[in-house]
Amino acid sequence: MPDKKIIVFDGVCILCNSFVQFILKKDRTKQFYFTTAQSDFVREKIESLQMKVNPLDSVIYLKNGKILTESTAVLGILRDLGGLWKLFSIFRLIPPFIRNAMYRFCARRRYHVFGMQETCMVPSPDWKHRFLH
Repeated sequence: MPDKKIIVFDGVCILCNSFVQFILKKDRTKQFYFTTAQSDFVREKIESLQMKVNPLDSVIYLKNGKILTESTAVLGILRDLGGLWKLFSIFRLIPPFIRNAMYRFCARRRYHVFGMQETCMVPSPDWKHRFLH
């Protein structure tokens, strides 16, 4: 799967699910695939991918054999989404330690502010083929 663009997200986080649904709606070329941090795919791949971050604590973007996490993952996804979303790449000028501190601040509070679901998102039939299990 090194040629696929895979987004790993927290399947019970309402904010994360909203981000995934946003990407699904805006991804006209259908280039992104998705899996939850709770999936068997992630459990099986976590050691072989040598992830330095807990998948439940960060959006993870697997692209061309690279692992992008935290704010770098979000900015990479928006850049690859294309169109005006590429303009968010300007935030890469902010040093990662600052961007990621802001990302972690939000990530720690996401359940409190946005809430969480009891189960992972079930994709619609139109999107189901883009989810890895």
